[in-house]
Amino acid sequence: MTESTLNRRLGKAALIVSGGVLLSRILGQLREIIFAGLLGADGITDQYVAAFRIPDFLNYLLAGGFLSITFIPIFAKYLADDDEEGGWVALSAVLRPIAMGIVGLVAIGYVATPWIIDTIYPEFTAAQITATVRLTRIVLPAQIFFVLGALFSAVQYAKGHFTIPTIAPIIYNLGIIAGGLAYAQATGAADPEGFIWGALAGAFAGNFALQWWGARRIGMRLYLGTSWRHPALITYIAIALPLMIGQSIVVLDETFMSTFGGLAGDGAQTHLLYARRTMFVPIGVVAQAAGVAAYPFLARLFAEGKTRLMADTVDKTLRWVLALSVLAAGVIAALSVPTIRVLFERNAFKPDDTIAAGGALFFYALAIPVWGGLQVLNRAFYARRQMWTPVAVGSAATAFAIPVYWAMQRTFGLEGVAAASVISLSAYTVALGILWYRDPDHRGRISLILEGAGRALPLAVGGGVAAWATAWGLESALGTGFLASLVTLLAAVAVYAMVAVAMARGLYELTKNKRVPQSIP
Repeated sequence: MTESTLNRRLGKAALIVSGGVLLSRILGQLREIIFAGLLGADGITDQYVAAFRIPDFLNYLLAGGFLSITFIPIFAKYLADDDEEGGWVALSAVLRPIAMGIVGLVAIGYVATPWIIDTIYPEFTAAQITATVRLTRIVLPAQIFFVLGALFSAVQYAKGHFTIPTIAPIIYNLGIIAGGLAYAQATGAADPEGFIWGALAGAFAGNFALQWWGARRIGMRLYLGTSWRHPALITYIAIALPLMIGQSIVVLDETFMSTFGGLAGDGAQTHLLYARRTMFVPIGVVAQAAGVAAYPFLARLFAEGKTRLMADTVDKTLRWVLALSVLAAGVIAALSVPTIRVLFERNAFKPDDTIAAGGALFFYALAIPVWGGLQVLNRAFYARRQMWTPVAVGSAATAFAIPVYWAMQRTFGLEGVAAASVISLSAYTVALGILWYRDPDHRGRISLILEGAGRALPLAVGGGVAAWATAWGLESALGTGFLASLVTLLAAVAVYAMVAVAMARGLYELTKNKRVPQSIP
């Protein structure tokens, strides 16, 4: 694969994934808007947030959230060796024990749910615990669909097919929205249970059934009689084991948000959740799309021994992701409160909820470049099958994060939880970057990477100040009703863009003039 061909295919894949992620994030925001409008943010909505803790952890135990990352290098090696049939046999060898494992964990989780919920949420009342247990048990089987569907998505990614896997979260979000609205319509009262049933249906349809069809469409064949000692299974265990046992801060960040947020009072978990998911819209469109699109190519390049081209691809991806993430962080931080107001403030979600969630979003926005760097750096290590490095660093970051979360929550409350996330993830990202660029093959490249982010920083600050001032002035003049807030937000974003572009042009001209030698009279 030549560099021009790689760039063309990578660009096409990034556009597909970015478009899908954008639509998924928009639907995710619509889901949260509907949820907030129907239920607000209180102890009842905290039960909904808490109901996903056990399912998410079971997914984590089988590296379910990393299955695509784990299996793509294995399948890519078979493709690089021109042995696609061997790749399908490898898939079969991995699929069977994974299916048995997740079904067993779901069964154990179902039985242990009351004790676990009571242990990790000591501030919940008896009624809250009972409701959370019921919701958790409804959504638990969704993890079976997520885990198995991730393997079907992995083979599609490895073969360069991105469209069907990208549709999965879109259907999942549609399922949650439909479930919540249908339940409210049928019963005459909104309840988190409707959204939970929708999550289960969406997981089955989008993450399992559709991905099975997509994998079959590109030639998937399953051989259920495959040996239990197949080399691919052994390789998978060796690659996945670090992800299963390493308590990475990336995986546990949302759990920390929920656990320490719960200590900040009723509704705090929900405020943090809305802020965090709003933050993930630009992360998904920019960083996640770039990381997901680049990863199969990075794994294939490494399998083919093209390490230099692989390093160049990591550098180029990281440079663009960091620059765009800094710009996104600037506008989100400057307009955190107006953004929350437009998205959520209606019906049961009150102005006080907006202020609380907006304060959290301001700090979460500072983490956008951090998450952007992680999306690329983690995948760079994974593509080289160096799973232990990010996990070891992530586990150390987790040990660092726990006292940080505890101290920040006690001192600053809800905003402290969001700030603790930024601090912990920043430590993790910086450590990973140092380790990656200490490698002799990558040494000396970091200055070029940071240069792009450095050029974007003054644009983000200048544009952010202008956008904040615009929003403040318009809110004072127009008020904070929905239409007035929407006009304010759109106008402030436009000002941000104009100021950032003007500053970029000015800095470019200044740099160009410095490079041109002055004539001597």
